[in-house]
Amino acid sequence: MLKVPEHQVAGHIASDGKLGPLVDDQGRFFKPLQGDSRGEHEAKFYESFTSNKKVPDHIHRYFPVYHGTQLVEASDGSGKLPHLVLDDVVSGYANPSVMDVKIGSRTWYPDVSEEYFKKCIKKDRQTTTVSLGFRVSGFKIFDHQESSFWRAEKKLVLGYNADGARLALRKFVSSNSPADSNLTPNCAFASEVYGGCNGILAQLLELKDWFETQTLYHFNSCSILMIYENESILMKGGDDAPAPRAQVKLVDFAHVLDGNGVIDHNFLGGLCSFIKFIKDILQSVEKHDETDTSLLENGR
Repeated sequence: MLKVPEHQVAGHIASDGKLGPLVDDQGRFFKPLQGDSRGEHEAKFYESFTSNKKVPDHIHRYFPVYHGTQLVEASDGSGKLPHLVLDDVVSGYANPSVMDVKIGSRTWYPDVSEEYFKKCIKKDRQTTTVSLGFRVSGFKIFDHQESSFWRAEKKLVLGYNADGARLALRKFVSSNSPADSNLTPNCAFASEVYGGCNGILAQLLELKDWFETQTLYHFNSCSILMIYENESILMKGGDDAPAPRAQVKLVDFAHVLDGNGVIDHNFLGGLCSFIKFIKDILQSVEKHDETDTSLLENGR
């Protein structure tokens, strides 16, 4: 039986009779093909990317596995519609914390309609897309103290400036209550989630290495999903503790274009900016830990 995804944090959400993605109990994610050729365009990208021998094997793991298209009952009650069938990237997580970050200093691209250009440029300028090269589109955190999820309000998220984006990235890996705006995020999970040889930063750097040379595609208006589970960190690696499984996934490919032998500087620039924010958080945590260690050694 298909149902509305519980952990979707941005994009078209299937609620109140609206058309949006669905998931099943077998780890599949069903995304309705968008109109005005965008859905067909995204399906063609997946078919091209999946079969492209020039894409390194280790890069494929950053993209949802594609299982073709299928006619299923649409979430808006309009009958059977074609849907992309993908792996549900949060399947298997009990209580995942998820953040959606749109990458690039512009979401429009050459040859779009005047209407689409105006829509994109307005939102790009109102958010941190232009100033930072990325914008936080939405996120939710599992609050272990309340045993429930806390979701950032969409209006608040889209109003972030640079400081707001930095605060969100710190809050995403903190153990103190995300609902209390008076608390300074403690970044208690930063080292395990952002850091380490298998952490978010290492994965982003691996993607960056590829984007520095790949000229196959231009990833316009695409997002990076960051996913992890904080309960295992709180359990301090106990026998029953699952791994945090911090992972990065690229999603939303309705506006991908052929690279035509040119590096995708828009995505690469935004990715580099985003990486710097993650690095800065890790460095601040390391500096704080060093200060605490020094105070302990001096008996303070």
